[in-house]
Amino acid sequence: MTIFIGADHRGFDLKNQIMEYLHEKNIRIEDLGAYEKKPLDDAADFGQKIAQAVLQNPDNHLGIVVCGSGCAVSISANRNKGIRCGVAMNISQAQHIRENDNANILSLASDYTNYEEAVKIVDAFLAATPKTEEKYLRRLKKLDQ
Repeated sequence: MTIFIGADHRGFDLKNQIMEYLHEKNIRIEDLGAYEKKPLDDAADFGQKIAQAVLQNPDNHLGIVVCGSGCAVSISANRNKGIRCGVAMNISQAQHIRENDNANILSLASDYTNYEEAVKIVDAFLAATPKTEEKYLRRLKKLDQ
């Protein structure tokens, strides 16, 4: 499993903290930018980069995107068929989007989520297993149509 991570300037610091945390846990993570804090970068670019990386091998790749609100990167990522990116503001929401919606990208809002809460959200997302009952698979199929 590879986790791809990306963030704009507003999510830059939180992204780097999450990367350090995941490296300490020996989780394979690949940073797709931003590599420096540039106030004029665009969140949409990072949502696209992460989505495209996840789509290379959707069975073995997940993503994490970070921007100020969590919305711009999520909207951008979700423009790609096969991507299900959800914003999570707490642990139960992270579990829900992974289990019930089979989210393959987690979006975090750096303006509203501190590091301590962010790592709990990331852990919950990564630990959750998507449900495979027929009703969940039917719903996923509708999302991809």
